[in-house]
Formats: sequence, C-alpha cells, structure tokens
Amino acid sequence: MVKRLVEGIEVETGSGNVFADLGLPDAEKLKIKSGLVIEITRAVRKLGLTQEEAGCRMGIPQPKVSALLRGDFANLSERKLMDCLNRLGYDIEIKVKPAAEPVGHLTLAIV
Repeated sequence: MVKRLVEGIEVETGSGNVFADLGLPDAEKLKIKSGLVIEITRAVRKLGLTQEEAGCRMGIPQPKVSALLRGDFANLSERKLMDCLNRLGYDIEIKVKPAAEPVGHLTLAIV
C-alpha cells in the first residue's frame, strides 16, 4: 500500500484487495468468492427471485440464500458459488495462462 498526504491527512491507497489489506489469510480466495457473491446477488435481483425461489434454483436452502445475500459466504466453496451462478443462467469461463512471476495469482473478471 502507498501512503500519501491529502489536504494534510495521511491516506493509504489500498492494493485492490481489501482482504489482503486487512492481512487475512487466503485473501485472493476471499476476493474471488466475494466477487461471485456480488454477481449472484445481482442475478437474483435481476431475475426478481424471492430467496425461496433463488434457493430452489441454486440448490441451497433459503436460510443459506439469506446469509449469502447478506455477505456471509464462509460456509460455501468457490465451486458451489460457481454452481449457483450456473443455475441462475450464467456461464463461467476459467482461463489458465503462465504467470509472469514464480507464483501465480487468482483473478475474477466479470464481463
């Protein structure tokens, strides 16, 4: 993170990953999962689904849909979140390419 002064106040510019900025383990995974949850929320709203209807489509119970829409996704894997998006009518494409650095990174691109 970069620190700079704005109108006499020290401001830190984030890395683009709030989870990494907070020092959380598995920050890249959390960023991917949160991006998937944002898209699921948008899809449910766009389709005008109730939580019950969304749960039926996604294959998860309504209480989990409620938690998911509130941002509680700790109990759902990346794979399950992708499956939920598929069931809501979204395609997911996974792209693998050589990394520029010795260790690669996970990214999520929303089209």
